Amino acid sequence: MAPGGSALKEVLESNSTGMDYEVKTAKVEVNNSKPTKPGGAGIGKYGIHSNNGVYELLECPVCTNLMYPPIHQCPNGHTLCSNCKVRVQNTCPTCRYELGNIRCLALEKVAESLEVPCRYQNLGCHDIFPYYSKLKHEQHCRFRPYTCPYAGSECSVTGDIPTLVVHLKDDHKVDMHDGCTFNHRYVKSNPHEVENATWMLTVFNCFGRQFCLHFEAFQLGMAPVYMAFLRFMGDENEAKKFSYSLEVGAHGRKLTWQGIPRSVRDSHRKVRDSQDGLIIPRNLALYFSGGDRQELKLRVTGRIWKEE
Repeated sequence: MAPGGSALKEVLESNSTGMDYEVKTAKVEVNNSKPTKPGGAGIGKYGIHSNNGVYELLECPVCTNLMYPPIHQCPNGHTLCSNCKVRVQNTCPTCRYELGNIRCLALEKVAESLEVPCRYQNLGCHDIFPYYSKLKHEQHCRFRPYTCPYAGSECSVTGDIPTLVVHLKDDHKVDMHDGCTFNHRYVKSNPHEVENATWMLTVFNCFGRQFCLHFEAFQLGMAPVYMAFLRFMGDENEAKKFSYSLEVGAHGRKLTWQGIPRSVRDSHRKVRDSQDGLIIPRNLALYFSGGDRQELKLRVTGRIWKEE
């Protein structure tokens, strides 16, 4: 959510033609792999490594992460990673000798000959990689966990999609709906007081996948705007298989948006700041709301479809 903003909750109103929501302040709670054939070009081999002894030597004794150059050692040969060298104030955590600036070049050289598994092996990635290629792979591994897409709080929960769906429903009390069309009415009294706000998201189950509908208010430059956009709970290459449209309007006028849902790999803030969605200037939003322009009443309709 935007800095200084507030989390707003949608509360279902009775309406037979769609889903109406009034916003209120939300209370946020916040191996036994079998080796098979090698992968394709640029992909790690499939299987497990057999360098457990050396592999353990490459674990930093302080943070227990794998060490990468420069690997430091004390005069007695105890090693640790460069990040932890700063944390221990240049004192060996094992023997308490001063570390100095000695590098363990032999261990760095040995690491070049190793093949190690992806850190997400327990999530389904069974490839192994040259030691110094491992980090680059893990940055883009399709099995790496997703971050919770909830935008009303700084939630640190990660996991696969089924885990996050349950988390959103049980911990964030997110509304779950089945279907590929939607009709939401966002209601807020005193809209002039809302400069930065995030309405609680809604999740749609469509084509056997999950999509997150976001709606919020923020400042775009000096102009207050409302924005609605959709994120896909999966990777970008899968998101591109779908399209969606959003529409808002009244009194013979309307705004429409059509696009491809963004993957939840892209943060909520990144999508919002890229303006990749339906943007409604506040004056136009209040015009669509009708009445004395003292209450926001926006009806946002949309649909999701699969590209052939």
